Amino acid sequence: MFCEMKNKNSISFLAPFVIVATILSLAAGAAGSYVVFTYFGKPVPQERVTVEKETVTEYVPETSHEQKVIDVVERVSQGVVSVIATKDVPVFEQFFRSPFENDPFFRQFFPEFQIPERQQKGTEKQQISAGTGFQVADDGFIITNKHVVSDEDAEYTVITKEGEKYAVQVLARDPVQDLAILKVEAGILSSLTLGDSENLQSGQTVIAIGNALGEFQNTVSVGVISGLRRTIVASSGFGQSETLEGVIQTDAAINPGNSGGPLLNLSGQVIGVNVAIASGAENIGFAIPINRAKKAIQDVQTKGKITYPFLGVRYVMISEDFAKESNLPVNYGALVVRGEEVTDLAVVPGSAADKAGIMENDIILEINGKKITQDNPLANLIQSLSVGDTVTIKILHRGEEKEVQATLGER
Repeated sequence: MFCEMKNKNSISFLAPFVIVATILSLAAGAAGSYVVFTYFGKPVPQERVTVEKETVTEYVPETSHEQKVIDVVERVSQGVVSVIATKDVPVFEQFFRSPFENDPFFRQFFPEFQIPERQQKGTEKQQISAGTGFQVADDGFIITNKHVVSDEDAEYTVITKEGEKYAVQVLARDPVQDLAILKVEAGILSSLTLGDSENLQSGQTVIAIGNALGEFQNTVSVGVISGLRRTIVASSGFGQSETLEGVIQTDAAINPGNSGGPLLNLSGQVIGVNVAIASGAENIGFAIPINRAKKAIQDVQTKGKITYPFLGVRYVMISEDFAKESNLPVNYGALVVRGEEVTDLAVVPGSAADKAGIMENDIILEINGKKITQDNPLANLIQSLSVGDTVTIKILHRGEEKEVQATLGER
């Protein structure tokens, strides 16, 4: 009661002052309006101001390096495509069923109890994977990774930068490398120029283009060559793994979906085929050197399939440490040895090596005058040749160097 009374008295006491203050405020406002109108309401004479129309100009690259990147991307983008795999997959629908439908006793206690179940309701065509590819010949040959087109039951389509779709045929899947050759109708795409991956340098600028995450087509990233002749074990995530030797390492951003896309130099030449990334790391990607892909392309064009020459030896590469441990007379080359199993022979009977007289414990030193080292292993030298080639092989046989001739077979 005291508080209520106090509030009423306070309001009553302030009322006269509020009224007076309101009257004064209105008067001041009127006077202020007059002053504002008098001094600011009349137009003030001033010089005429002319506003020039803004001129829109094209962006000018800040450096020659930036201009080169822009030129390369503009020139090659018409030849880079997204590779899409589609397949008829089962379609399921959910329904509810009583677990006691065949049991009258329990059904009387749980008449409305049901559990969810699924049943197949036909099939529908769905996208199951996405990657990248690029045209390498005017006859419509496209190169990509083998794992991009690994499903032999799927249908494959390429999508251009403009969004146009074309069906493609898988001509060949490389039995050794993660490469595949596709074919689209000739004249649809422009071909990219293949460079030389033999003399690449760490620190060299590279450009990657691909269908990043299977969603962002023709994504461009720029980086450098971070390393050369790397050996990695690439996994598909479905229990499949493959050892890739001699690959290029780059910090140009490569993501899932970039597989099969081109790695280019600043001249716009393809120097590698993007193939893998290091999981759990940032900006560590890998590409297959383009010189290896050239042979696959040539094989398909001339033979209709990808072939590999076969020497027919099982061997161990010799390093300085291995030479000391094994008390070998040389610290380079390939030592011909048998495997752990009885069937793992050092020399395959009837092979090119067998016919040339190469035996277990021989050391292969050179192929056609090229020294076999850790950086230039025997497998690389053989793969650079063709089936039917006759090669000169220098070997160390029982402490004596000699040369033999061998005609390579087909792997």
